[in-house]
Amino acid sequence: MAELATIARPYAEALYQSAGAAASGLTAQVDALASVAANQGLRQFADNPKAVADQVFDVMTGVALNSGGTLDPKVANLLRTIIDNGRLAALPEIAAQFHTLVNASSGVSDATVYSAYAIEGAQLAEVVASLEKRFARKLNAKVEIDPELIGGIRVVVGDEVLDTSVKARLEQMKIALTA
Repeated sequence: MAELATIARPYAEALYQSAGAAASGLTAQVDALASVAANQGLRQFADNPKAVADQVFDVMTGVALNSGGTLDPKVANLLRTIIDNGRLAALPEIAAQFHTLVNASSGVSDATVYSAYAIEGAQLAEVVASLEKRFARKLNAKVEIDPELIGGIRVVVGDEVLDTSVKARLEQMKIALTA
């Protein structure tokens, strides 16, 4: 969806620039709003012509901040602007781009580690330390279970992929034998 990314970029950049040094502190609120905006039922409510922008804003903030906290004024301004412009569907992409901007400014990248088995605690710390050396940057790693890998791991950092899984090795052997 290149169009959605194009729509989201100015919003993410505006929030990032207005937040300045406090941008990393806003990621949790932006992510919470993005998860609420991804809900199909809420989007149907927001698209209803009878729903007023203030009602949509109140519902979104109420669900996103169910602990009773308050929304940062910069994030609230972003949400009001998105609702007023009818861009609620772009909020998850805005959150992703905002997160990327915050990570880039701090020299950190998000990494997804796909594994056939759960990786936790000291083992995950060891894997992350070796991946940080391999990719030459600090990583925020999250682990996703993918039983099809059979064994090993597959790591995705941005557009870079490191695949040391048994499945990838079997595919390489299959190609070598059929060539």
